[in-house]
Amino acid sequence: MNYTLELNTQERGSNVVFNTIVFDSFKVNIVERYVGRMGFNPKLGHVLFKVRTLNDDIITTRDGHLRTKVKDDNFETYQKLTQVLNSYDYKNKLINRKDAEQDYVHFILGLVIVNYELN
Repeated sequence: MNYTLELNTQERGSNVVFNTIVFDSFKVNIVERYVGRMGFNPKLGHVLFKVRTLNDDIITTRDGHLRTKVKDDNFETYQKLTQVLNSYDYKNKLINRKDAEQDYVHFILGLVIVNYELN
C-alpha cells in the first residue's frame, strides 16, 4: 500500500502538531497536543487521530465516534516512535529514515484497522 507521510505541520508558537498519512484510498489525520513550552522540552499530552476519505469526509469509528484517542501502551509506543522521527539522527539522515517512517505508519495503520471498519 502506497502512502505519503506529512510530518509536523504546525503554526508558530502552537502546542498542537498535525501529522497526516495519505494512503491510496483514505488519509489519517493525527493531532498531537503538547504540554509546556514548545521551545523548551515539551511533553506529549495526548494524541488523537481521525480517518478521512480523500474528499475530506470523516469516517466514523466502529463505535460511531469521529476520532480516536491513543491511550495506555499504545500511547507509550507512539511517544517512542515520534521521538525517533523528531530526533537529530532522523533529521540528519544518520539512521534509515524509511524504516523509521514505516514503523510509524504501520503502527498508525494497526490502530486504524482496530478502530475503523474500512470498506
